[in-house]
Amino acid sequence: MTQPKYNLDFEHAVLGQEGWSTTAGWILTYQCAYSTTREFTSCYWQYCQLGVGIAAGSYTDKPTLPDDDAKAIRRTEDGTAWEIVDDFRGQLAYNTDTGEARTVDYLGPLLAGWTLLAPQTPYDKWDGSKWVTDKAAQRAAQVQEATEVKTQLMGDATAAIAPLQDAVDTGIATEDETRQLTAWKTYRALLSRINPEDAPDIAWPEKPES
Repeated sequence: MTQPKYNLDFEHAVLGQEGWSTTAGWILTYQCAYSTTREFTSCYWQYCQLGVGIAAGSYTDKPTLPDDDAKAIRRTEDGTAWEIVDDFRGQLAYNTDTGEARTVDYLGPLLAGWTLLAPQTPYDKWDGSKWVTDKAAQRAAQVQEATEVKTQLMGDATAAIAPLQDAVDTGIATEDETRQLTAWKTYRALLSRINPEDAPDIAWPEKPES
């Protein structure tokens, strides 16, 4: 049989059972990031000399494309097939014990103890499927915060009143100082009526202008 004058095709490599080419030529391969995530990266033609295998991280079986952007293609850990796995990279995941947030930087299902559901308050506890607010802890924190705010504001008012009261007691107070003293005393009296147990529904009095 005579060889044709022209050939529009190219030689295709044939790989034996051991992965070495028994016929030199070109072969279409599918590449993955085999040393890191094993994620599919590209497909390209490789030329195989006789007795040579394809490049590391290359495979001849074609992967199936996922129909969801939240999925990714990667090689199985044993390297025998392609698999479609979850791809949450770039999303925030939350630790179900601490509520700590971290950006997902790996392929596959979330690690145990993490969820994509965000807690709504610092007092949320994970019940196994969702966050539940610990109302008692939230309430205690609100009362404690209100108590601390009241103590601070009462201290500020007392500090402002002292020199004004001295000026009035010694008869050297100006009209403005007398006005300020009345305003600060009124403010402190209103503060004293605040009950931290009413937190978080507390209407704090407005601090007098200097």
